[in-house]
Amino acid sequence: MGLFTPDRSQYPAEKVDGSLDIDLSSGKYLKLWQGPQHPGITGNMSVELTVCGDEVVEGKTHVGYLHRGFEKLMERRSFIQCFPIVCRICVPEPDFNEYCYAAVVEELAGLEVPELAHWIRNLILEMGRINSYMMYLGGQAGALGMGVIGQWTTYARDLMLDRFEELTGARIYHMFILPGGVRDRLPEGFAGRMEETLRELEDIMVDVEQTMFRNAVFKRRTVGMGVIDPDWLEPYGITGPNARAAGVPRDVRKDFPYLVYPQLDFEPVTGQDSDIYTRADVRRRDVLLSVDLIRQILARMPRGGEVMTRLPNVLHWKIDPGETYIRGECSRGEYGYYLVTDGSGYPRRVNVRGPSYTHAMALLERMIVNVNIADVAALMVSLHTYPPEIER
Repeated sequence: MGLFTPDRSQYPAEKVDGSLDIDLSSGKYLKLWQGPQHPGITGNMSVELTVCGDEVVEGKTHVGYLHRGFEKLMERRSFIQCFPIVCRICVPEPDFNEYCYAAVVEELAGLEVPELAHWIRNLILEMGRINSYMMYLGGQAGALGMGVIGQWTTYARDLMLDRFEELTGARIYHMFILPGGVRDRLPEGFAGRMEETLRELEDIMVDVEQTMFRNAVFKRRTVGMGVIDPDWLEPYGITGPNARAAGVPRDVRKDFPYLVYPQLDFEPVTGQDSDIYTRADVRRRDVLLSVDLIRQILARMPRGGEVMTRLPNVLHWKIDPGETYIRGECSRGEYGYYLVTDGSGYPRRVNVRGPSYTHAMALLERMIVNVNIADVAALMVSLHTYPPEIER
């Protein structure tokens, strides 16, 4: 079986556009829709399935119209007005968009971010990573009928949202990372309350491991299922846990260090089997890595200093012509912002590189062929995608 040519010898011939020449009137094939299921990991994304019996012949991704046009909206707004837009591009992990947008503006505007702000930003990103993984773990288990895991991980996520609310005043869209730094310092006693949250989170993860990852049914449904060949990583642009589960330690935090990651002690979590089970296990262990990183950050963070640099009048802010690309490692892989400025008070061009596009479109449509209908949901969730990143 070739990399880009699934075994379709038993299926109809392909048309010029690559789709199958399927005669639905023959009674041999049937069109079904998987999704949309919102809220959820795959959210408003759905897949148009063509099945023969209970086997998928072809799958076409439809991302829906929940959120769309973010990039063009930003190109028609001032630099500070773009700020409340970006967090909507990825609702479960909004802070990463805040960081990437702030960082790309800072580089073009020549802004120097205070040291303490770097540490607080790093803390926020690891807190957001845990929140995103909690949604994923509950979704992966729920796709296979294990609803109790979702209840536990939702509770764990809620504990972390308590810390976000304490720090930022909000639970979902925090709008705390601004161009130039962050809005405020840590509240008094925050580190102690965070440690309590981390300990409870670790206890929950023990229960998740024993109930989910040691479950014979879960293993039977996921081991050897949905394998990603390491040779696919470059052609399909696979990054993050989907790449690391294939044995490739691809992590922007190590490969292209940013913020204070060079001062932290960690190694990317990897696996070898590259199936649904391994991808889930890599993310479970990544949660524990984030717990450790948060403890390191709180222990090493400076106790004083400024958190915001001096900005020009943001209502009349103009940035000299230029272009740049900023990348980072979100819970799903490489996330990047490409920004072009032309000397005006508006971005000339904004392009967001979210890992969901490559994973949910080209990769999913490749992997879904020959899969049983019962395994489609588990496969979709295992790639961990958020549709607003696709319809940006």
